[in-house]
Amino acid sequence: MEDYALETVPESQRKSGWQLMWMTAGLVTTLVQLLIGSYVTALAGVAYGVLAGILVGVFGGTLGWLVGRISLAEGLSSTVLSRFYGFGARGSLVTSAIYSFMILGFLALENSLLYNGTIFALGLQDTLGMRVLVYGLLSVAWIYLSAYGVKQVLRVSSVLTIAFLALLAYVVWRGAMASGEPLGNILAHGAMISGIGGNATDRLYAALVALAGSAGALALSDADYARYARTSKDVAILAFAGAFAIDVLMVVAGTIIIYGGNNQVAQYLVQHNSPGRQAAYSANQLAGENTGAYFVIFAGIAGFVLMYLAQAKAQVLNTYSGSLSLSNFFDAVFRWRPGRLAMVVLGNLIGLAMTAGGILHFLQAWLGMLGILTTSFVGVILSDYYVVRRGRRASRTDVEAYNAAGLAAIALASASAYTCQSHGVGILKLGFLVALVLSMGFYSSLRLTVLKPGTLSGGRVPPSLALAERDD
Repeated sequence: MEDYALETVPESQRKSGWQLMWMTAGLVTTLVQLLIGSYVTALAGVAYGVLAGILVGVFGGTLGWLVGRISLAEGLSSTVLSRFYGFGARGSLVTSAIYSFMILGFLALENSLLYNGTIFALGLQDTLGMRVLVYGLLSVAWIYLSAYGVKQVLRVSSVLTIAFLALLAYVVWRGAMASGEPLGNILAHGAMISGIGGNATDRLYAALVALAGSAGALALSDADYARYARTSKDVAILAFAGAFAIDVLMVVAGTIIIYGGNNQVAQYLVQHNSPGRQAAYSANQLAGENTGAYFVIFAGIAGFVLMYLAQAKAQVLNTYSGSLSLSNFFDAVFRWRPGRLAMVVLGNLIGLAMTAGGILHFLQAWLGMLGILTTSFVGVILSDYYVVRRGRRASRTDVEAYNAAGLAAIALASASAYTCQSHGVGILKLGFLVALVLSMGFYSSLRLTVLKPGTLSGGRVPPSLALAERDD
C-alpha cells in the first residue's frame, strides 16, 4: 500500500497535471458547492456573481500553484511542509489541527447531507438504527476507497468526476427547461437577497467573501496532490482546474439548477401539504437543509445518482487529505506513526463523532474564520519560501521545534482579518485578502528582525522529526 504521508514522494511515482486535476476538480464539485454557487448569484446577481467567481478562481488558483510548487520541490503534503516552512516540526501541530478540523468537518457535513438525501429518496425513517447503518456503510466505503493510496484515489476520483459532469450537464438542462424561461433570462437576473447593501460594490464584496472562504483550504489540498506532480506546469494545471471548477462551473451550474428547480420543488411541497404561500420559501429552505432531497425531487433518479456521484468522490478525497493531516499531527505531538491506514480509519471516526456531537452547527458558524485561518496558513508558508528564503529549499538537518515568527504571524493576521471582515469598510471587508497580505507581511518582518531563526524555537529536533531524506 502507498504510504508517503510522512515521506518524500519518489520521482517514480510522479504524474501529469492532467491526471492530478481530477482530484482537485473532484474535491470541489459537490452539492454544497452548487448551492453556494446559486446563493452567490442570488446575493449579487449573476453578472457580479460570475465576476466574483472568475476573480476568486484566479486568486485561488494562483495560491494553489505557488504553494504547490513548494510541495513539488519537497515531495511533501501541506501540513508536513509546514514543519520546514513557517512553523517548525512541532509547531506544525497548529496547522494540522486547523486543516484537520476543516477537512474532517466537511467529511462530516457531506455525510450528513448524503444521509438526509438517502432516507428521503428511499422513504426511510430517521432512527438511531438507521443512522448507525447508513453512516456505518458510508464510512466503510470511504475507508476502503481511500486506503490503498493515491493510485486508487485518483482512479475513483477521475471516473466519478467524469460521470458527475455528464449527469450535471443533463440536470442543468432540466433546470433550464423547468424554469420556463430562456437561458439568457436566467443568466441575466439580478440580486434576489435583500439587506446586503444598496450598491453593487457591497454585493460584489459579499460574493467574493462567500466564494473565497474555501480558497486557502483548496490551496492546501492542491499542495497535498502537487507532491505527486512532475513539473511546475502540472501544478498549475491541477490548481487552476480545481479553482475554476469550484468558482465558475459550480456558480453557473448551481444558478441554473436551483433557480430552475424551485418551481417544481415548490409544486411537490404543495402536493404534500405544504401551505401554498410558503411553498417557494420551503423550496429554498429544503435546498439549504437537505440538498440531496432537493435534487431527488427535482431530477428523480438522475438527481439521486448525481447526489451520490457528487458526494462519493469528494468524501474519498476528504478522507485522503484528512489522513495526511492527522499523520503529521500525531507524529509532531506524540511521535506516533501507525501508518496512513490507521489515520484513514481515525479520520472517519472523528467525522462520525462530529456528526453525533452536533459540531456541524459550530463548523458552519465559524466557516468564515476557518477560511481566514487557512489563508493565513498559506501566507506564512509562501512568505517563508519566496520572501525569507528567496526560493531556497529548507535544510532537513537543521529544523526548529517551533518557528515563533510563524505562530505569531498566523495569530495576528487571523485576528486582524476577522475584525476587518466583520467591521471593516471597502476592500477591508475581504478578510481572506487581508489575511494573506498580513500573514506574509507579519511573518517576513518578524523572521528577519526580532524572531530570527533560533529565537524562542525550543531547540532543534532529531532526524526522525526532521524527516531526514531516505535513499530511494
